[in-house]
Order: sequence, then structure tokens, then C-alpha cells
Amino acid sequence: MKILKIAAGVLLFALFSLALLAYAYTHWLPRGPQLTQAAPTPDGKSQFVMAAYENSERRTIRVWTYRPETWTDADPVLFVMHGMGRNAETYLDAWTEIAEQHGFLLVAPEFESRFAQYVTSDYQEGNVQTFYGALNPEEEWAFTVIENIFDRLNTTNGWSALAYDMFGHSAGGQFVQRMVMLKPHARIRRAVAANAGTYTFPDETIGYPFGLRSVPHDLTRSYTTDLIILLGELDNTADQGRLDQSGPAMAQGEHRLERGRNFFSDSQKDAEGRRAPFHWRLRTVPDTGHDFRAMSEAAAALF
Repeated sequence: MKILKIAAGVLLFALFSLALLAYAYTHWLPRGPQLTQAAPTPDGKSQFVMAAYENSERRTIRVWTYRPETWTDADPVLFVMHGMGRNAETYLDAWTEIAEQHGFLLVAPEFESRFAQYVTSDYQEGNVQTFYGALNPEEEWAFTVIENIFDRLNTTNGWSALAYDMFGHSAGGQFVQRMVMLKPHARIRRAVAANAGTYTFPDETIGYPFGLRSVPHDLTRSYTTDLIILLGELDNTADQGRLDQSGPAMAQGEHRLERGRNFFSDSQKDAEGRRAPFHWRLRTVPDTGHDFRAMSEAAAALF
């Protein structure tokens, strides 16, 4: 009996410690980089730090930009979403030559986190749920932060851009796909989700982030967004990048190529069942694996 009491005490202490760490991650850790003064976006490469949420400075976010000299607010705005490494500047640099060729204003938000290897809820799952699985208010979703950044750029520069495009690779592909699923009223003109590791399937019996149970959604509207699922033909093994191999993830397919195809097929069937317009497309890049630079080049032709 004494041993059982000791074991129970140890277990309770461990659970309490885990809960305390989770709470600290959510509320006590540094809120992000120091805010910078609002200023017009210069030509070339630059960065600024803004409040992530509309009515609170509890979280901040660094935003990298690249503006071609000839760009005006009548030209495309492209959000480039980084992968699990949270390396927004690297992704921006991979797109700068493409931006000059195509006349894109590049915007690369940096969802900084020292726990990125272990915590995915704040970025690729959109901060829709807390560490504990409770629903966050929509104004704190990472998807809403994208809308806030777009508003900030328009306001600070006196622009009147009406919509933006999105590209995300790997964890960024997860972000883009889930934003289309859960925030279909966002001002997205076209979105490309490349080589995502997992997807939110249109299944209301499966918990988020693998399904839609307990999260708000409007699939009929989501299916009207111009979304392209972009897959590398050779991203067909589990040893490329860090692939989620949990039970719910493996139920979606053995590797990213299979998961992407299954997700698109299931979504298309769901739209047919709802008799909803379906504007999504599936594209495969030949002879390419889990390579964000090659996928970026392939994606550029889609905008």
C-alpha cells in the first residue's frame, strides 16, 4: 500500500510539472522579439516586428519582406511560410530572385519558438488550440496573424492591396492547408501547400489537427478557395525531413506523397457529397523530393 501511495504521488507530481511547463510555455515565456517602430516598407530586403494580435501586445512577431523596386500595390503580395525550422529569412532569400522576375512583394512571417522541435500547435496547427487542447479565440489564431500583417502593411504604407497569395512548404504547407480549411474568409487569392507532412482531413469524427472535430469550419466555403496541393514526386519515403509517424498521421498515408493524394481525394469526394463547388487542384513536381527550393521554383509558375 505504501509503495502504491508513493507511485501515485510521483505520478501526480509528474502530471503537475507537465501542466506547469505547458502553462509556462503558453503564458510566461518571452513574448517574442522587441517591437519596432512602424515605417514604410523599403525596396529590397527588410524586416519589422509588430504585435501579433490586433488588440494585445502579449505576443510579437518578426516579419521579413522583399520588395522589388518596380512593385506597386496593384502587383501580387505573396506570403512565404517557413518550415519546422522557423527559418523565415532563409525562405525569403530562396524567393527573392523569383520575386524580381514575377514582380511579387514577399512577406515571410517568422513564428519564432525555441520549442519548435517539440510543439507544433502554435504554428503548423495555427494556434487554434492551446497546449491542453482547448480552443483559442480566433483573434489569437496564427491564421489571424497573417490577416493582421496584411492590414499592417496596407496601413503603414498607404496601400490598398485587396488580397494576397500564399506558399508554404513542409510545416508551412500544413499551415497553408489548415488556414484554407479553418479560415476560408481570409483574403487569400491563391494558396499553394507544398509537401505537407500531415493534413486536416474533412472528417468531423477525427480530432484536430488530423480532422475537424471540435473546431469551427465551413468546408463549402473552403472548397471555393483557389488551393493547390503541390507534391514532390520523390517525397515518397519516411526518411526525408522530420515526418510525423504517430498513429493518426500514419492513417493518412505512409509518406507525404501518399498523404497529399489521399487528402485531395477525400476532400474532392466530400465536396461532391455536399454538392459544393470544388476549386482545389492537385499538382505533382517530377523528380523532386522534400526540397523547398525546388518546390518554390515549381510553385512560382502557379501564381
